[in-house]
Amino acid sequence: MARVRANGLEFEYDTFGDPTAAPLLLIMGLGAQMIAWDEEFCELLAGRGFHVIRFDNRDCGLSSALDHLSTPDPLAVMAGEARPPYTLEDMAADAAGVLEALGVPAAHVVGASMGGFIAQVMAIRHPDRVLSLTSIMSGPGGMRDNVHGTPEATAVLTQRPPSDREGMIEHGVRVSRVLWGVHFDEEEARRRHTRAVDRAVHVEGTQRQLAAIAAASSRVEALGRLRIPALVVHGEADPLLPAENGRRTAAAIPGARLLLLPTMGHDLPRVYWTPIVDAIAETAARADARIPPRAGGPAAPGS
Repeated sequence: MARVRANGLEFEYDTFGDPTAAPLLLIMGLGAQMIAWDEEFCELLAGRGFHVIRFDNRDCGLSSALDHLSTPDPLAVMAGEARPPYTLEDMAADAAGVLEALGVPAAHVVGASMGGFIAQVMAIRHPDRVLSLTSIMSGPGGMRDNVHGTPEATAVLTQRPPSDREGMIEHGVRVSRVLWGVHFDEEEARRRHTRAVDRAVHVEGTQRQLAAIAAASSRVEALGRLRIPALVVHGEADPLLPAENGRRTAAAIPGARLLLLPTMGHDLPRVYWTPIVDAIAETAARADARIPPRAGGPAAPGS
């Protein structure tokens, strides 16, 4: 793993696949480190002809922590009674800055959950950086256009974890039990959360990211102006961001493909990796724009 400086901050990142292949940027969700993009999933993408780049968002993992900023109550932000310390637009600028720092003019951009919000904003605000857009288990933003999840899913996501290592791991397992649904595997959940806790913990950073989500307005109108290949992936069993969010996102983007996966909750279960990777490669192949070839030339996605 390595670090780059972008948008005035430091970002931890790593890559998979041939550096001369078509770049693909992965953006993860709320409080989730880049390792939430499983290495095997990344290798599957690399095997389809992509140079895969994953990174820790600001205030998460090993990237810059912004502890000098305030940590407002997300409910107060949503009500307009407090301002977020930064916005999704700032986080989209981070992602664009990571590409610039790596010398990548543009990439296929894939975001999950909050990462999907960021990917959408990146396509809207930094269109020259985005060859194709994939939004996974995300939504179109705003109080009016986002459909809220179940009370249990919302509550478990917003609960602050204990401060001790074992308590944080057990808290993560409880969150996964609610969000993953039928694909919940306790051993896998414990492995993932143990690895995440031992790598980095940043509870206040997650709260600041949540405030950025709470402050976001609807993107429906702006999504309607996109003219790039787009894929929207959503689980029909998602308790946090119900599938209607995926339908609304796909309906907002001209020509977007909607891939609904019947038993998927708010997670990327292994059973669906191949159809998701296939759909990403097919979407990338529809992109008319291509980055200037680097040494050896980029491999065609899906090759």
